[in-house]
Amino acid sequence: MAERKKRIVVGISGASGAVIGVRLLAALHRLGTHETHLIVSSSGAVTAAQELGLARGHLEAVADVVHNVRDIGAAVASGSFVTEGMVIAPCSMKTLAGVANGFADNLLARAADVMLKERRRLVLVARETPLNLAHLRNMTLATEMGAIVMPPVPAFYAHPQTIDDVVDHTVGRILDLFGIEHGEIARRWSGLADEFGGRAARGVTS
Repeated sequence: MAERKKRIVVGISGASGAVIGVRLLAALHRLGTHETHLIVSSSGAVTAAQELGLARGHLEAVADVVHNVRDIGAAVASGSFVTEGMVIAPCSMKTLAGVANGFADNLLARAADVMLKERRRLVLVARETPLNLAHLRNMTLATEMGAIVMPPVPAFYAHPQTIDDVVDHTVGRILDLFGIEHGEIARRWSGLADEFGGRAARGVTS
C-alpha cells in the first residue's frame, strides 16, 4: 500500500497579501510532499481577484482538495482528520479575532480551532498595520493557545531586489516552521562575518 502524503491546511482570508497564500500553495504543489487542503473566505477570493487578477477557479486549481468556507461539516472540521497543521496566509484581523476567541462561525475559523485543540501547528500570517489594542490582544491570546503569529515582515538582511524576493522569503519561512525542505529562500543569514566578507569580495565598502 502506498504511503499517504502528509496533509496541510491552507487558509486564505480577506487581508491584503493574497500572493503569499497563492505562492505557498504553488510551492507545496511543486515540492509534492504534502496534500494541500484549501479554504478561501469570500473576502479572500475578492482580494485575490483584486490584487492578482485571479478568479476563484484559478486559485483553487493549485490545491489538492478545496473546501467551501461555509461547509462546517468538511473533513478538516474534525480533529480525527489528521493533518500536520494549518497556515492562514494572509490572516485578516477578523479571522484572527475569530481564532483567538473561539468564534468558529465558518470552516476557516473552525479548522484553526481544531489545530489549537489538537495541539497541531497553526501559523497565522497576520496582515495589518498599524495595530490597535484589539489586534495586539488577539495576537497574544492566539499565541498563548499555541498558534504562531507571523506577520510578513521583509527580511532586509537578504537584500531583496523585487517583491517576489520578499514573498518567496516569507513563504520559505512558513515552510521552515513545518520542517519542510525547500529552496524558496535564496539567501539565508549566515552571520555578519560572512556578510561583510562577501561584500568586501564584491568590492562593496558601504
